[in-house]
Amino acid sequence: MPEYCFFKKGDHVNALERNDTEGAACLRDWGYTKQSEELKAANTHCALAHFHDIRNEEQAREHEFSTGAAFLALIVGVLAVVDWFFL
Repeated sequence: MPEYCFFKKGDHVNALERNDTEGAACLRDWGYTKQSEELKAANTHCALAHFHDIRNEEQAREHEFSTGAAFLALIVGVLAVVDWFFL
């Protein structure tokens, strides 16, 4: 299975085989930035699908972390107000 690297410009992502240095140079010239992920996949379509799955999971994890922290801060605030009223 070939190993793929990814290049991103805005919302558009391209996958290239890792040994395609000419294609990588061309994408960099067009303003694409190389992403840190490198994956083994059967073809380009599977590599891109797996890349998007990884990115969506990262975004979901970040969202869960931020909303969890906000919820915890709200609970602590409510408990502080309730404690102040009853003590």
